[in-house]
Parts: sequence; C-alpha cells; structure tokens
Amino acid sequence: MKNNTGETTYGPEPRDIYFTVPNLISALRIISIPFITVLVIHHHMVAALVVLGVSAISDGLDGLIARACNQVSKMGQILDPVADRLLIFCSCLALGLAGIIPLWALIVVGLRDFLLGILILLLAQDSYGPLPVHFVGKAGTALLMSAIVMFIFADIWHDSFTQTLNLVAISVGIWGICLYWLAGFIYAWQGYTLLRPRK
Repeated sequence: MKNNTGETTYGPEPRDIYFTVPNLISALRIISIPFITVLVIHHHMVAALVVLGVSAISDGLDGLIARACNQVSKMGQILDPVADRLLIFCSCLALGLAGIIPLWALIVVGLRDFLLGILILLLAQDSYGPLPVHFVGKAGTALLMSAIVMFIFADIWHDSFTQTLNLVAISVGIWGICLYWLAGFIYAWQGYTLLRPRK
C-alpha cells in the first residue's frame, strides 16, 4: 500500500500480519457491540455500562500491546477505528430506540461515517490504506462516548440529578458531533489531496 502521508512516523511499522493479540481484542470489541445495543434497548443499563467499560479498557489495551510486542498491523489500523465507529453508531441507535435520545442524532452520526466509508473505498481503489487518525477525530469520539455514558447513567437514576445529567450529556454530545464532523471534513480533505489528478 502507498504511504498516505509524507510525515515521519514513530513506533513499529505496520506489517501485513493478521492473527495477533491486538487484532483479537479489536475483534472481541466488535463482537461485544450487539450485546451493548440489546442491553441498552431493553434498559439493562448497569449491565450495558459493565460491557461498555470493558470495551473501553480494551480499546487502549490493544494499542499498548501492539506497540510493546511489535504487533502493529495494517489490519489493526482498520479494525480499531471500525470498532469505535460501530460502537458509537450502535450505541446511538440503541439510545434512540430506547427513547432516550432523538433519532436525528443517529442520522447525523451515521451520515458522517457513511460518507467516510465511501472515501475509504475510493482510497482503496488507488491502493491507499486507512487515513491516519486525527486528534480532532479522537476528541470527537471521546466526547460522544462520554455523552453516551452520561445518557445511560441518567436512565439508571430517577431523581433531580437526572435532568442535570441529561442537559450535560446533550451539551457534550453536541460538541462531540461538531468535532466528529470537523474531523470528517479533515479526512475528506486529506483524501481529496491524495485522489486529485496530478499535473
């Protein structure tokens, strides 16, 4: 695959290996997403938080193991962001079906990932690998995940604190969506610079 940027990278070079511990962890994270979705839809919020917490811990763990054990792979560079996007989309879907958040939030988040999916396919046609993750995208993902956790906590408690937590979750979620889309525009520009005809 062609190098997507001309920047100097640090750490192990991604290799064409598939059966690694980090890839297994990422695959298990993806497998856990339907369970989280079903638990949230049926308002089993405590169990959903436990599975979500394990998933969040594994998200950082796979990267640490990959770097420490020289198991950084091209497959891992695809699986990790796919797991994050599926988790956010399916969590929003579950919260929407449970009547906790409006479904327009799901549409806004899903549309961004759908458009980026098309970009990834276009890049793959020219033998480009996944675009490097931008810190704006990481920040947007972190805010959206924080909002999802807050909405789940707010559904568990039924007191005066719930309304306040809901308002905070809405604010964090709006900021997260804005950064999520900003990162999408950044990725789109990076993809355009790679795919535009060279003179």
